[in-house]
Amino acid sequence: MLIKETFPIAEVRVPAKRKKTLDADKVIEIAEDILENGQLTPIRLRAGKTGFVLIEGYHRLEALRALGEDTIEGYLVRAQLH
Repeated sequence: MLIKETFPIAEVRVPAKRKKTLDADKVIEIAEDILENGQLTPIRLRAGKTGFVLIEGYHRLEALRALGEDTIEGYLVRAQLH
């Protein structure tokens, strides 16, 4: 079972391939929802060499960053080797 934790946004790295998928309108929409309801869905991260690597939740991460937040709720998962 995954345990929800709080992570420093500054320590979360977004893979370059993921950065190309950012939709600014979606970030604004999510930021507005977070202001009204809080962060309801945690992101998923894995441990990196330094800090954490984003697996899922890029728009939520950017919405909280845009709101000036320092932390984000998420789940730390182990990387799966294929």
